[in-house]
Amino acid sequence: MSNRINLLTPKGAVLNDWRPQDEQFWEQEGQRIARRNLWISIPALLLAFSVWMVWSVVIAKLPAIGFDFSTNQLFWLAALPGLSGATLRIFYSFMVPIFGGRRWTALSTASLLLPAIGIGFAVQNPDTSYVTFLLLALLCGLGGGNFASSMANISFFFPKKAKGNALALNAGLGNLGVSVMQFVVPLVITAGVFGAIGGEPQTLSDGEKIWLQNAGFIWVPFLVLATVAAWFGMNDIASARASFSEQAIIFKRRHNWIMCVLYTGTFGSFIGYSAGFPLLATNQFPDAGALRFVFLGPLIGALSRAATGWISDRYGGGRVTLAVFITMILAVFGVLFFLGIKEQPGTFWGFFAMFMLLFFATGVGNASTFQMIPVIFRKEVARLMPELNEQQQIRQGDKESAATIGFTSAIAAYGAFFIPKSYGTSIDVTGGAEAALYAFIGFYVLCLFLTWWYYTRRNAEIRC
Repeated sequence: MSNRINLLTPKGAVLNDWRPQDEQFWEQEGQRIARRNLWISIPALLLAFSVWMVWSVVIAKLPAIGFDFSTNQLFWLAALPGLSGATLRIFYSFMVPIFGGRRWTALSTASLLLPAIGIGFAVQNPDTSYVTFLLLALLCGLGGGNFASSMANISFFFPKKAKGNALALNAGLGNLGVSVMQFVVPLVITAGVFGAIGGEPQTLSDGEKIWLQNAGFIWVPFLVLATVAAWFGMNDIASARASFSEQAIIFKRRHNWIMCVLYTGTFGSFIGYSAGFPLLATNQFPDAGALRFVFLGPLIGALSRAATGWISDRYGGGRVTLAVFITMILAVFGVLFFLGIKEQPGTFWGFFAMFMLLFFATGVGNASTFQMIPVIFRKEVARLMPELNEQQQIRQGDKESAATIGFTSAIAAYGAFFIPKSYGTSIDVTGGAEAALYAFIGFYVLCLFLTWWYYTRRNAEIRC
């Protein structure tokens, strides 16, 4: 088997000499290779986010085509991709140094064919069991897991001066998969895109025909292309190789856990608001036609992440993150204000604007927190491991920051479950979403304090 893999491995796939901090090496050779890997990684990650979140659209149509599931059963189908995706990220965080970025990107992208094809066949059979749907929902979490390994991989390719922007582009344009899916799937299920091989349509109660299987099948050709591109176009970095035990040192690093909290405040909010905003908006403003506009939130969050990475590279991730949490606190207070006067005409647009500001801030914060991690670990390794020479410290710092980037993204992804669940619990217990929103403010205040205390005040432990 290994001989077959070696025969299929393209020449030069493994980079035995990789020195992005060396200016001459970077300008002559490194920059070109790094950019190629980045531009293959981005569409692969976009597809991962699309598959991860596709279930939220599919479940909305299941009752209409004859599947008799309760509201609670549908809720669990919506929640499971978030739970499995977040859990898988914990393991995916450590895969790139073990298997190599090229190999793992190709393998993890190919794995998304399982839920994509599975959904396509399952929705066509009215006898498909609920257990099968639960399994497919869990498999959609494979897309959520991909983010951790993708970000860890890209972090190895770029020097400190360009790392923040590269990570922002990879994550921000990858996050666009949520909006792309929310825009594309409602269109492709209205037509027999794949002709006879795509299967027969389902008939709704009003006589309208839809091809719900296209919600899964539409991603298949793109996943195949992305897998091939990753295998033949990306690289493995020999110096990035590390066993799990070597990477597990991050669990002893205090700043790994602090950054888990901060990234939960940014990305956890982004993915949680993406999952919960449509339901909250329609629940609180049932006559506003909110579902026509909800895709704009994830779109704004993704684009702001991709477009603002350079700000953190220039002004420091800690300062930008501090500003982000101040903005998020004010925006949630704005949401609470408009919910308090929601009976007045036009207040939906104030509510909507505050959420768009929240999405924008989460995107900026996603970029700034990930810019902070490599800076923190370069300084932390130099302090904790003075016995290493400068090059060894750089390599060790890169390994620890890559593992931390993956692990923090895993913890933060649980926001995809907890934010919508918080809304539901708050509405169930108190009759409104306000209690959940006040809890979010309290959490953002904690994030604000941690950022200031550890990273931005004059005598901070690691200024960044």
